[in-house]
Amino acid sequence: PPPPPPPGLLDVLSAPALLSLSLAATVLVMLIGSWLLTPKSSSSSKRSRNHEKRLSGRAADTASDPVKAKVAGSFQPFERKMRAEKLSTAAINAFRFNYSGLVSGKSTFISEKDIVPVDSLDTLDSLSTEEDPSLLRSTVVLKLNGGLGTGMGLDKAKSLLSVKSGNTFLDLIAQQVSSLRQSFKQDLRFMLMNSFSTSEDTLKHLSAYPELGTGSDLEFVQNKAPKVLASDLSPASWPKDMSHEWCPPGHGDLYPAMLGSGTLDKLIEKGFRYMFVSNSDNLGATMNLALLTHFANSGAPFMMEVAERTDADKKGGHLAKDKESGGLLLRESAQCPDEDEKEFQNVGKYKYFNTNNLWVDLHALKAQFTKHEGTLPLPVIKNGKTVDPRDKASPKVLQLETAMGSAISSFPGAAAVVIPRSRFAPVKTTNDLLGLRSDAYILTPDCRIELAPERKGVPPTIKLDGRYKFVDDMDKLGAIPSLIACTKLTVEGEIEFAPGVVIKGEVTIVNSSGSKQTVAAGTYENTKIEM
Repeated sequence: PPPPPPPGLLDVLSAPALLSLSLAATVLVMLIGSWLLTPKSSSSSKRSRNHEKRLSGRAADTASDPVKAKVAGSFQPFERKMRAEKLSTAAINAFRFNYSGLVSGKSTFISEKDIVPVDSLDTLDSLSTEEDPSLLRSTVVLKLNGGLGTGMGLDKAKSLLSVKSGNTFLDLIAQQVSSLRQSFKQDLRFMLMNSFSTSEDTLKHLSAYPELGTGSDLEFVQNKAPKVLASDLSPASWPKDMSHEWCPPGHGDLYPAMLGSGTLDKLIEKGFRYMFVSNSDNLGATMNLALLTHFANSGAPFMMEVAERTDADKKGGHLAKDKESGGLLLRESAQCPDEDEKEFQNVGKYKYFNTNNLWVDLHALKAQFTKHEGTLPLPVIKNGKTVDPRDKASPKVLQLETAMGSAISSFPGAAAVVIPRSRFAPVKTTNDLLGLRSDAYILTPDCRIELAPERKGVPPTIKLDGRYKFVDDMDKLGAIPSLIACTKLTVEGEIEFAPGVVIKGEVTIVNSSGSKQTVAAGTYENTKIEM
């Protein structure tokens, strides 16, 4: 017979050894299978894992923070409501940040004890930088054009009001851009931030100026925000007119609107670096090459144009410094505690106010959004209203707003520069409009409106009777009087100016007769006229 085979491994191993070997093989097969089934280091899988980490981190934060947990629960109805209106993620994130501040109970006031005055700043007149026209190629001029002018009785964009020589605000803005392009031989980029209420009328009017651009190259639209019931901080509901459930989020919405509409990324991709922003009703705010060059050379991420406060400006916001960080900040009247109002209005202490002429480094803005996960944290302004503004018996609501100038505190290293009043000529009331239409202001060859040189930078103070609050009623005043030498004009009662009226110094006109009276042609100086 053949010899027996040599003993194999299984013959010589003991039972315990065989069991251990079997278990080891099973574990090895499981490990190899898991490795084969796991996606390798693709960018999408990395993003997915990072997203899961962020979500788990937020969940952990929420679980450990009762305020965040409260916000997470109560914000869901707001988020559903905003998504149903197709608002962008950037808009939702911005409102979530504002709402979080409300729910937390954190004060929205900026107290006197937390700030110090700004003693001195660079002035436009003192800048010695050599102007660099090439910077215009990477700069966009943006006008805020979302206001309807309802406070002046308008139901259309305020920028469609006639201002000088039959020109509207929009006409003069278009002519300003054209003048700048011709002067500097550069194709200066121009854009508008419209609202849902102003977009259609504005684009129709500007179709006469096709060189400005069209569609998304010319405009993007600001967001809207839900009103919050004051009673329980839930979304306001008003089935009679659902439009009353929404409110403008303030011009601080500029930043999330740029991000959410894709405008910010589009501008950066096209090589734009700097943005000059101002209100459409401020025709003194035009592109200034000295300011642009100064801003670019300074390396500041954000720069605010400020003007020196006078008694006429004491109720408006002012510039200050954060006592702890030393950074610049903006304090609006709605952010001032009652006990600090006297110091708030101290124009000798707080010397400068925000003109809303702003310069922004777009790369720095994008970096702040990235740093704060799609949000630019701005101080929140809380305004109490009724859900239907015309029905004072309707439920009380809170409107959460932000100011675009308050972003100065969001950018470390932000700066400010003092400008002359010639760059600040806004129209907020019919008092302003009457002054702007008078000879106290002039229309320059490059289509800017500024104070006449004789005014020495100080506008006349005008106080019209309440019956002239709306533009249609103001137009019934008749011929515009000469105000170039007027310090203050006060009108009480129903009057009409005849052509050829000249007002000098302080003049008060009182009509208590009960019927309209005419102010005859002539010069009136430092006097009170009773009719």
